Amino acid sequence: MVAKKPRIVIIGAGMAGLTAANKLYTSASSKDLFELCVVEGGNRIGGRINTSEFGGDRIEMGATWIHGIGGSPVHKIAQQINSLESEQPWECMDGFLDEPKTIVEGGFELNPSLVESISTLFKNLMDFAQGKLIESSENTEGVDFYKLAAKDYKTCKSNGNWSRKLLEEANFAMHENVQRTYTSAGDLLTLDFGAESEYQMFPGEEITIAKGYLSIIESLASVLPKGLIQLGRKVARIEWQPEAQQSMENGYANGPVKLHFCDGSVMCADHVVVTVSLGVLKAGIGEDSGMFSPPLPSFKTEAISRLGYGVVNKLFLQLSSNHAGKDEDCNKFPFLQMAFHRADSELRHKKIPWWMRRTASICPIYKNSSVLLSWFAGKEAVELESLSDEEIINGVSATISSFLQAPQKQVNGNSHEFCKWSVGGSNGNEVKFSKVLKSKWGNDPLFLGSYSYIAVGSSGDDMDSLAEPLPAKIGNYETAGCPPLQILFAGEATHRNHYSTTHGAYLSGLREANRILQHYHCIGV
Repeated sequence: MVAKKPRIVIIGAGMAGLTAANKLYTSASSKDLFELCVVEGGNRIGGRINTSEFGGDRIEMGATWIHGIGGSPVHKIAQQINSLESEQPWECMDGFLDEPKTIVEGGFELNPSLVESISTLFKNLMDFAQGKLIESSENTEGVDFYKLAAKDYKTCKSNGNWSRKLLEEANFAMHENVQRTYTSAGDLLTLDFGAESEYQMFPGEEITIAKGYLSIIESLASVLPKGLIQLGRKVARIEWQPEAQQSMENGYANGPVKLHFCDGSVMCADHVVVTVSLGVLKAGIGEDSGMFSPPLPSFKTEAISRLGYGVVNKLFLQLSSNHAGKDEDCNKFPFLQMAFHRADSELRHKKIPWWMRRTASICPIYKNSSVLLSWFAGKEAVELESLSDEEIINGVSATISSFLQAPQKQVNGNSHEFCKWSVGGSNGNEVKFSKVLKSKWGNDPLFLGSYSYIAVGSSGDDMDSLAEPLPAKIGNYETAGCPPLQILFAGEATHRNHYSTTHGAYLSGLREANRILQHYHCIGV
């Protein structure tokens, strides 16, 4: 009689899931040891990595940056598969665009010295709030310090003019909006700055991948045999056994975990690696969900509930070919940083929609590209998903018309023109868009958001709790008759130091694969 191989099912073909599958399949000591399967609810691999094309350029609908190249496993793979160079133009091929033009609503350019002073203040504030600048042993509440500092920029009543105080305040708000997209926290006051001090970045520059982030995913999947990844297999319910079964008739003959799919099919497994997003887990622990049967233990559901998970969306716009003026130097759209009037100002442009007022910038995806990009977080990101292309174009056009009006006068500095743009002016140099493309991570049922953060009331301990396999490690599993490692958890939200990143997802997939290998006395690395 041939012994049954342990069956391992990985839910999700994103970075974490495919990394785990790659490790389990290629481990020299585990060849022919496991029956391995990856089930993916969607019709593509990649998860929150989704490389696409727009306007002839390669773009990223989801994950975009390698956050530090020093020691990054993602950067190492990109080097090995020669993905860092491409003949086709790609998003941010110039790296971080330099020389941004910071314009305030109404068309005035801010003096670079003022912009730099607020930028330095905000960076130092973030560093202090996250514990990076605290040298004493005093227990300082970073979030309280942030609240006080932010409040100082929000106490001035508008008198209808751009005073220096109001310019500083608008610039400060612009930096807040950038930080919201970095963290996915729709409101920065929901972010636990102290806990964020545990977040680690790899050293070195941050870059994008010339051949697209999907090339990393395809490389991980390339070693897996055909049919191992099953697309269109959405899991509806996960049955597991937290207690020992009294009878093998109803027990573990086919594995202690039973997966029920939306198409009515069933699959049994010895180990299931769950790599779905934190958003899906939050929905899955709801009273009406029944994603886990029996429900997850309280330490797990409480961690899922406390952790933060936000929505960040990207908006791409294609400039019409006839938008440019005669002056060649002004044919290309600038890297535009936008500082808006506060809510109580009478000078607010009535046609600028509310969802545009909390985006920080709109700029070409690389130098001289005709494709523009703007980032949205929180309520604005969710709103963007419901808007028609026409509504988006009208809203962005109204916003640009308020900021790029010729000539642009520099505020708190020598008056000068940086570019004779005229939007909707008499010379006909109106900026027009031919098409738009937007991500929709918030309403996608397979993700329900973008990435995690440490919310007020949660901590890194919650991410550790989320990463702990089930059944919980109590006593001796074998003698108790309760199989171990039935449900394992991976994904960016399960990594205490590298959450919200692709390399965090990668490292979590390796962690869970190694956990299984070590359980079977294989060599994990």
